[in-house]
Order: sequence, then structure tokens, then C-alpha cells
Amino acid sequence: MKQWDLKGKKVLLRVDFNVPIKDGKITDDTRIVKSLDTIHQLIQSGARIIIMSHLGRPLKELNEDGTINKSKFSLEPIAQRLGEILTAKVSFSTDCGGEDSLQKIQALQDGDILLMENTRFYKQEEKGDLEWAKSLASLGEYYINDAFGAAHREHCSTATIARFFDNDHKSFGILMDAEVKNAEKILKNPARPFTAIIGGAKVSDKIDLISNLMDQCDHILIGGGMAYTFFAAQNIQVGKSLCELDKLELAKSLLEKAKNKNVQLHLPVDSIAANAFANDAKYYITPDANIHPDYMGLDIGPETIARYKKIIAESKSIVWNGPMGVFEMENFSSGTKSIAQAVAEATAHGCFTLIGGGDSVAAINKYNLADSVSFISTGGGAMLELLEGKVLPGIAAILSDSPIIK
Repeated sequence: MKQWDLKGKKVLLRVDFNVPIKDGKITDDTRIVKSLDTIHQLIQSGARIIIMSHLGRPLKELNEDGTINKSKFSLEPIAQRLGEILTAKVSFSTDCGGEDSLQKIQALQDGDILLMENTRFYKQEEKGDLEWAKSLASLGEYYINDAFGAAHREHCSTATIARFFDNDHKSFGILMDAEVKNAEKILKNPARPFTAIIGGAKVSDKIDLISNLMDQCDHILIGGGMAYTFFAAQNIQVGKSLCELDKLELAKSLLEKAKNKNVQLHLPVDSIAANAFANDAKYYITPDANIHPDYMGLDIGPETIARYKKIIAESKSIVWNGPMGVFEMENFSSGTKSIAQAVAEATAHGCFTLIGGGDSVAAINKYNLADSVSFISTGGGAMLELLEGKVLPGIAAILSDSPIIK
């Protein structure tokens, strides 16, 4: 997109403005801020910018009379906030590609911005409807996808629409480009040793991730609730810990696969176990992997932290997805906090570190380490699927050389 001559040209820009809004006020504008590099570039190039985004799932939460809850899901407060950040006027249309949009697009001057209403107010969006995608495509001469957080969806505005533009008229935005290139550093040719830190509650949520990373990694560090399913699969006592009893064979197969591939899959050697899921619960540090029958593991223990920190310090590439424990509770946050600090220290010593979305990002932000890692992904589900080795429709539609749809 940086090579295009866009002066006076209408550019359709798909962003991810799916931000939290409470009582009509945006509570976290990170995703808006992340889009600014692309928007500034387009303003400077003299483009006439037509922005599309979704917000929430409005068709799943209709009013009692079956109408859309516009007070909850309208993008109008986002248009206002974007204007404040840019210190520029951002027009807003009450539809997406309809009569109001057409009138306001006609009025755009070079460098002007129009934000159209929520794409998900239309049932055609999530169906990837070809005709609606065609009508949206007709609004602009170029298409840019900067919505990495929605790149794993085959929706009209994120994928289908791109098939109406040839390769000289469609592109990633600056944010999307950075997401893809940083993921490729991990997936295509990582500096070694390469370590994956995988946490979270369930093995079943991370099967594909662990399995795909085994083809790339030297070390996989397991934490969070999923560790106890791996323990139970080896007849280690897990007490009342979270455990997917129907996934024990799966856990065994992953352990076996790691062994066959010469990948070091590390499990906690101790835990902080509590007698209730509460910050003020009675807790103790287990002497080994076994947990008392009346207790549940809520964090990795100090010996595990020490071992994991040593591996992290020796790594040259790291991807982190998922916390080591219930870090929202202070008494069970030391594992996640220690790992976050270790990842930041490794980065300072030249290690490439990718924080792969979700709760890992929340942890990095909680401990004020966002500027101390190499890259933080804005797309939890999208980055997870990319690391799982899946093809993301929003990326494929931009890279595709397939014939343009007329």
C-alpha cells in the first residue's frame, strides 16, 4: 500500500475496532490506536478513506422486538473517539454501503475519513455473501485489510471482498503486515533454541497449537490448568485441580509425540495448591508434582519457575500463549509474573519474543512489560490459528493470485 499513488482515490480499509464499550463509553481504545499507522499513511497519501469494522455480535443479541440494539453495538462512539485521537473530522454513516454511505462517500475530499456502521448489522457479513461483498467492493478503488483480529473469519468485509480486487489494488495494512511477518519469524525460520510457553485452562483448547509447534520447537513449557490433565495421564495425583478426564489419551499422545520428535516438553515439578478457588484460600507449595486430594493447583511453584526461567534465558526465539496460573488472583500470580519478567529479560539479551494474544497479552500489560518484548499480537484467536498452522481466510484472500471476480 505504501507504493500506491492514492491521491483522490477511494480506499476501503477494514480495521478491527471491536473495542469494549460500557454505557456508551470506550473503556479500552488499544485497537483504535493500533490502526493509526495505516490511517495516517492513507491521510498523507491524499486517499479518501472509507473504514469498515465490526463490533460484537449484534445479531446474536437482538432487542426483545427483534431489532438491532444500536445503542450497544453502533460504531458511532468509535467514530467520535477516532476523530479525537486524530484531531480530525471523522464522518459516520448510519448504514454500511447503503444510501447514507453513498451520499457521504460522494462528499469525501482528499484525506477525509468515513466510518461506516457495524458490518455485523447485516446477516450477509458472517455468511461471506458474494453479492453483498460485490456491492461493498464497488465503493472503493483499492482494498486494505488491517483487521488481523478478524483474519480467521471468512466474512464479507475481511475475505470475500478482497476477491473483487486484483493484486495491484489490494494489500495488508501496516498492522496486519507486522502481524504476519512476526508470526513468520516464529513459524518459518526461528533462531534456536526455540521455546514455546503454553498455558491456559484446557489441553483441548491448545491441541493443534502444541502439536504444530512440536514440528518447530526445541522446548515446550506447559503451565496453567492444562498441566493437570498431563499429570493425570501419567497417574500423578491432581487432587481437585482442573482436569479433562476425557482428554487423558490425548495428553499421552502429545507426550509420546514430543518424545519421538526429540522435543523437550516440560511439565511443572511443583505447584501452588489451594483448598478453594479464591485468593484468600489456604494454600501450600507442593513438594513434587502430586497434589493433596483436597487441594487444587492454581499456579506453578518456585522450583518450576526457576527451571523455566533457565530455559527462557537460553532461548533465541520464544512464543508465549496462555498464563501459568490464575494470575488475576494475587496469591497465584507469581508464576505468570515471573515468566513475563523472564521473557522481557530474554528480549533484552537479543531473543525474539512473540506474545501470541489472549491472556498472555493481559499479563504483559498488567506487569507493564509491553515495551519490553519484541511483538504483541492484537489478534488472540487469529494468532492462535496462525500458530496452529491454519490458513487464515483474511490473509489468503490478500495473497491469492486467483482470478478477480467480475
